Formats: sequence, C-alpha cells, structure tokens
Amino acid sequence: MSDAVEGLNLTISGDAATLTLNRPERRNALNQAMWRGLPAVLDQARAARVKVLVVTGAGGAFAAGADISEFEAVYATRASAAAYFGEIGASMDALAAFEAPTIARIEGACVGGGLGLALCCDLRIASANAKLGITPAKLGLMYPLSDTRRLVEAVGPSRAKDILYTGRILPADEALSIGLVDAVTGDVDAAVEEKTRAIAAASQWSARATKRVIRRLLDGQTADDADTEGWMLDAVEGQDFLEGRDAFLAKREALFPFR
Repeated sequence: MSDAVEGLNLTISGDAATLTLNRPERRNALNQAMWRGLPAVLDQARAARVKVLVVTGAGGAFAAGADISEFEAVYATRASAAAYFGEIGASMDALAAFEAPTIARIEGACVGGGLGLALCCDLRIASANAKLGITPAKLGLMYPLSDTRRLVEAVGPSRAKDILYTGRILPADEALSIGLVDAVTGDVDAAVEEKTRAIAAASQWSARATKRVIRRLLDGQTADDADTEGWMLDAVEGQDFLEGRDAFLAKREALFPFR
C-alpha cells in the first residue's frame, strides 16, 4: 500500500492494482497535494507491472471534484492558477497514458475533476446510485481542452455541450444511455472483479498495443505507419503469441507471460 500521498492509497493484489481516492469526509474531493502526488503513485503501479489498474473512491463516493476549499488560494493570482491547472493536467494525462488497461469503479458522486479522472480510464463501471456531472458552468470556470476532448470522445460533441453548458448531474442510467459509463450494475464490486479478471487473463501485450492503437485513432491517424506495422510484426515474434497459438492447438487455457 502507498501512503506517501495523503488521500491516495495504492494496493496491489495479484495482477491488479487499486488506486483509492481516500478522503471520505470530503466525498474524496481532490486537493492540490493529491493532484501533485498522483503521477508518482501511478509510477508505483507501473513499476509493479500490474495488468489492470482500478481507480475508485472510499466511503461510497468516487470523487466530488476538486477541493473547493482551496480555490481562494490556488486562484489567488494568474500565476498560481496556471500552476494549479498544470498540476491537474499532468495528473489527468498521467492516468490517461497509463500503459495497462484502467477501470473506473464509480459509485455515488463522480463530479467535476472526479469525472475527469474517470474519463481518463479506459472503462467506467458504475453503481446504480452513481451521479455524474461536470460543473464549471456553475462556478464561472471552463473545462480544459484535453479534459473536454475526453468527454467529447465518450459522448459526442452535442451531449458534451449539454453536460458542460448546464452543469447538470446525470443519474447512472442516463450516463449509460449516452456512453458516459460503460456499465451500470447493482453489484459494482462483482462487476469490476469480473472485468478485471477477464482482462488479466488475456494477453497483456495485446491489451497494451491495442490501447496505443486506439489512442492513435482518436488522435486522427487513419492508416498504418511504420510504428503500427512494426507492432503487428513484433506480436508475431512475441512470447504471448507463441503461448496463445500453442494453447489454442492444445485446447487449453493460455498463460500469457508478458507483463
């Protein structure tokens, strides 16, 4: 477990790591120390070569957003605001760029910067009581370009405008219907465990390569280049393919070695 950053707990169990936002008394609102510390905690998970990273919150909420009690200090000057935005952006980008598949386990409030973090994850699994929204319009602020892009990628431009223009809070079933989350369940722990197990059982080499390819597609690449062609050829020469091929021929479960 990582306790280097108060409010961020990292636990590793087998193939998976769980990053818990742990300020339940504030519904896990993210303070500046948490934003600053998040990239280093992700580095710990990366060093452990986990196959899946689950991001969640303690005490029945995912995260109620950035800690508004710090706003007077962090927005005191243009320079302090720029530094604060930079810290948040670096944390978001670090989670979005995490090499292994990531799952946001969402229950309760998932608002503002909390939903921003969830959108940095590859998959979002929500409990039926989840409430999701992005509320800069209620504060006279605006959402950064990279965060807005991730929202648009999830729900499309028109629905993103609706969410951002109104600042309204969406119930879980509506979030599912527009693609803001990928699943809604009455047992979020069981659903996340099942998805984690399925991802961990498959080839991690394939998962990581697929994540890179999808990122390139979303960034506008329309045809293979030397990198993507090289990755396909690397796969053919890789130990995971040899194990997958042999397991298929032997009609047994594959035990992929790549981590």
